[in-house]
Amino acid sequence: MKVISIKDMIRKDVPIYYRMLYTGVAVIELNDKESDFRIDFSIETKPTGHKEISVSFIDTIDYPIIPVSKELKQYISELDSNDALPV
Repeated sequence: MKVISIKDMIRKDVPIYYRMLYTGVAVIELNDKESDFRIDFSIETKPTGHKEISVSFIDTIDYPIIPVSKELKQYISELDSNDALPV
């Protein structure tokens, strides 16, 4: 299982400055086959400066959710640290 990319990312307009909401399509390699899954994810900056990432799947996925969610959170964290998310 490997996250290839997240395409068609759109940032949703939220009036709370410390919370960013996004929607997109995650391209994930499962069992040597690439599959697309629609996702929503958020990045919330806590008062301590720590960023908390949460991911929810819009489409059903035929694979254990916890490892996929963990990999997506890591991928999103890397995108955030490289300023590769839409503004």
